[in-house]
Amino acid sequence: MSDTMTALTFDTLRDGWTTSTGMVKEQVPVPQFDRQVDHASVLIKVKYAGFCGSDRGIWWRKAFGDMIEGSLAEEGKTTRVIGHELLGEIVDVGVKVGEKYGYKAGDVVSTESHIICGTCHQCRVGDSHVCQKDKIIGISLDGCFAEYLKLPAKALWPTDLSRIRAEVAAVQEPFGNAVHACQATDLRGKTVAILGCGTIGLFAVLIARGLGATKIIGVEVDPKHAQMARDLGCDVVLTPSMGNPAKPHASDPELRAAIRDLTEGVGVDVAFEMAGFNSSMNNAIKVVRRGGHVVLFGVKNGDAVIEDVHRVVMDGIQLHGIVGRQIFGTWEITKRLLEDRQNGIQDAIWNTILERGNDTIVDIKNWEKAAFEGVISRHPKAVIRFAG
Repeated sequence: MSDTMTALTFDTLRDGWTTSTGMVKEQVPVPQFDRQVDHASVLIKVKYAGFCGSDRGIWWRKAFGDMIEGSLAEEGKTTRVIGHELLGEIVDVGVKVGEKYGYKAGDVVSTESHIICGTCHQCRVGDSHVCQKDKIIGISLDGCFAEYLKLPAKALWPTDLSRIRAEVAAVQEPFGNAVHACQATDLRGKTVAILGCGTIGLFAVLIARGLGATKIIGVEVDPKHAQMARDLGCDVVLTPSMGNPAKPHASDPELRAAIRDLTEGVGVDVAFEMAGFNSSMNNAIKVVRRGGHVVLFGVKNGDAVIEDVHRVVMDGIQLHGIVGRQIFGTWEITKRLLEDRQNGIQDAIWNTILERGNDTIVDIKNWEKAAFEGVISRHPKAVIRFAG
């Protein structure tokens, strides 16, 4: 193994957060690995790495800058390897890994991207997905947009490539986001609206149907994403208005009326807000029925305006904030959904969301910043091949 490897990075000295975009392909040192010192960790050779919405936020410098720069300062470093959606092969293990976790060299794994402490209050009471001291791979720890990375064995998820296609296995982590969102309430026999059909919203279309939703209404402005949502099983996809510049938080009354018409005047049982816009949040609250559930997954920094808080209270609307995945309960459901070939979910991800690899799978050897920016602009999901 060479002492250096190819990686996609952000450097605080080279790349000003407010004056740059994207990532830089460069040679960085391979993570040092000592079986005795790193007794509970493994060294992984990356096969595929998914490019996430969080990575888009980093690319355009809209999110996670404080976490990246703060964690680098704590480590006394300037360079962060980005990326947290992984499929890889273990090439070396710490001395306690086999006995404690059962992993060995040659095993194929994905990983939970939130590295939890295991000792804080949240971890002790079973809410480790909101660990008080968690670190996020590719943000507050070096990530998987590299040929190799070192991870604690406790975060890994074994993956059987005879059951899951490798390129799909690389996106188990974000698929798990959608699984967690769809677990917020029972979807059996329910009507559902998915507001925002980006990658996680598209995954949610598949999962909601798989978990028993009877009617799925998509809400999406991008024509390509809207067509993907239809192809994946949305009964109808509606286009919301672009909003009032004077009141950017305002909901769309025509959208509310259209969804009421589609639900016999009742409203949907569950509304998933996946876009992260203030207006989309208010749309979700407006289109859900009395006593319904609004699942909030879209991320927005700063304040937001709730248009009609009186309705939230008096109509008994339940708001659910969803982050990450339940560790590892969500992963168990993810595995079952993806390995069950009869439900068509795995094939739909490959054929529709990843478009059978056509322009969505980019080899790191050919990676170039401007070209890759085009890829992530054209497609909701991209995957980088390192050694697949």
